[in-house]
Amino acid sequence: MHGNDIRPTPWGLTNGWPVKAARAFRPLLMAGAALLIAPQLARADEGGAGFWLPGTYGSAAAEPGTPGWNIAISPYGASADAGANVVRARGIRIGDFDVTSHLQVSGRVQTDSELVLLGVTYVFAKPILGGQASLGLGGEVGRTAAFQSATVSVSVGPRQAVRSFSVRDSVVGVGDFAPIVSLAWSAGPNSFMVYGTGNVPVGYDPHRLANMGIGHGAVDGGAGYTFQNVSGDFEASAVAGFTYNLENPATHYRNGVDFHLDWATSHPLSKALNVGLVGYVYQQITGDGGAGDQVGPFMSRVVGIGPQVTYAFGLGELDASLNLKGYAELDASRRPAGYNIWLTLLPRTGAGGQPCMPERS
Repeated sequence: MHGNDIRPTPWGLTNGWPVKAARAFRPLLMAGAALLIAPQLARADEGGAGFWLPGTYGSAAAEPGTPGWNIAISPYGASADAGANVVRARGIRIGDFDVTSHLQVSGRVQTDSELVLLGVTYVFAKPILGGQASLGLGGEVGRTAAFQSATVSVSVGPRQAVRSFSVRDSVVGVGDFAPIVSLAWSAGPNSFMVYGTGNVPVGYDPHRLANMGIGHGAVDGGAGYTFQNVSGDFEASAVAGFTYNLENPATHYRNGVDFHLDWATSHPLSKALNVGLVGYVYQQITGDGGAGDQVGPFMSRVVGIGPQVTYAFGLGELDASLNLKGYAELDASRRPAGYNIWLTLLPRTGAGGQPCMPERS
């Protein structure tokens, strides 16, 4: 189910421009018209977005889980804005003429998402390499929307044309899938974990501004640590990893290598209620590339921080927990930034802190 509303403002040939003026500015119109074609603008993974969804891991991330099945259901809402550098990233090439070197762009991109992140994990009882192994699969369903407005100046020699346009798009559907494998160890107050995951693209339309999927495969791996003091009144966790992105076959654009760090702290107020802080750091460490890259390295960065609260309770014969956390994003560069809120229900066969959430951004 899709919604699409594309409203470019025509360049010069209509809206009362004299025909003589239109002819005089024809070289500019030919260059500028390409910026109004929505299919060329509709790239959801380029322009500062990647596979990893910052904030995926939280408290007790590295602790071994209890053998059996874990299911995570997490409504996720996010709203973000970006400026002219992300708008400009959707510049294109017309034949052999690179219009991006002749453009002055001002504008903004706004994205809004209402998703349900779904994950299922099986924790094995038999130790492997002295640790506890788990296998999982994550995915998402929901709606995402994008709005882009821009004012573009195109110069060819002494002539210049200026026009504004806007593009609005939304899509409802199913996102990509993310299989994950992890291995966790515990020694006293210290727990350690390594994981490997990746992106399996299942739905992507290069002619849309909004997409549920990112349009390319990715491989991600990393490690985590959790400290739980003996008295049980303080916990801290951190998980760091790197993402290697494959080329988007539809746009021939390849994101660079990304580094990400998710961290969390918690303190019990009662046997069932915990509060704490959460945060993340996302930094692209190598530039974008591929034949479809017309904007250079375009390395993105964002930092997020916020509060969290967790409530543990019984759900029939199962243990369950409900976690609410929110992030305000700071220090963003070359990617949309705003806020995001997670509400995660985790019914499971026993206690354990290993989440299986879709790792995409």
